[in-house]
Amino acid sequence: MNIDKNVTRSIRKVFGNTLAKIGELNPNVVVLDADLSCSTQTKIFADKFPERFYNCGIAEQNMIATAAGLATQGKIPFASTFAMFATGRTYDQIRNGVCYSDLDVKIIGTHGGITVGEDGATHQALEDIALMREIPHMTVIVPADARECEEVIKYAALHKGPMYIRLSRCNVPDIFDESYHFNIHKAVTVEEGSDITIFTNGELLCECILASHKLKEHGISVRVVHVPVVKPIDKKTIVNCAKETKFLITVENHSTTGGLGSAVCEVVCGNYPAKVYRIGIHDEFGQSGKSDELIRYYGLDSESLVKRILSMYKKEVIA
Repeated sequence: MNIDKNVTRSIRKVFGNTLAKIGELNPNVVVLDADLSCSTQTKIFADKFPERFYNCGIAEQNMIATAAGLATQGKIPFASTFAMFATGRTYDQIRNGVCYSDLDVKIIGTHGGITVGEDGATHQALEDIALMREIPHMTVIVPADARECEEVIKYAALHKGPMYIRLSRCNVPDIFDESYHFNIHKAVTVEEGSDITIFTNGELLCECILASHKLKEHGISVRVVHVPVVKPIDKKTIVNCAKETKFLITVENHSTTGGLGSAVCEVVCGNYPAKVYRIGIHDEFGQSGKSDELIRYYGLDSESLVKRILSMYKKEVIA
């Protein structure tokens, strides 16, 4: 798969435009925001349907409670703010107000992970996926590009139940073309390989694909599997990869505790024990800096991944 990192699109803008399109088709779709509609791009929906848009102010807990109430009346609420505030500040309302009653509320956390950049540690959600996937009834999705984001938002509007959808702040290159269709039950193998499997999602899919291309130059065949749905996770694909490749690696813009890496480890532990290396943020807060600088600092860029994976391969296969 060929990727041009210099050609990117705003995944948040695609989210906003898709919401507006869905709003035209379904009058029950309503949107809530916590005074960040320009950043989350829900402003696009607000401009088109002001009577169905609710700016709840800097009161995220009230926003989720209001969304729950709207869902009990047959509305389909999309509640959006930064991932840090959408999950951390509102955990009680999500758990007890939304998920306990299995209400049809879609929570969109934008600005997820360290790629929030200069806003720093207080705004960088590195625990949000762990928090959300532990709650019963909750579905957790992390799209990788604009096309997939559009498909995911359309899916969310049509399927009932609580969902947490995490979006990146930074623009992302196109991975998938117009033929791509989102499948809630299936991970996506984007690069075939027989030596190692890398599981990843979100904006780091691009870095993993590029790393796999460079590792081929070292004679290492790398399978890259995009896992947009962290819950319910595709166990079958993970187990097949564990059987068919020498070891597994997870790469995520999130804490290595409780996120995608933990989910993969849980699957193989219970079904087909295999060696798993987890690459992400290790038990620390993020820090301020440009998103690309932080990706390099935490060793999540393609060049750093190549070095780290070569070391793992030498240890597991050559030694």
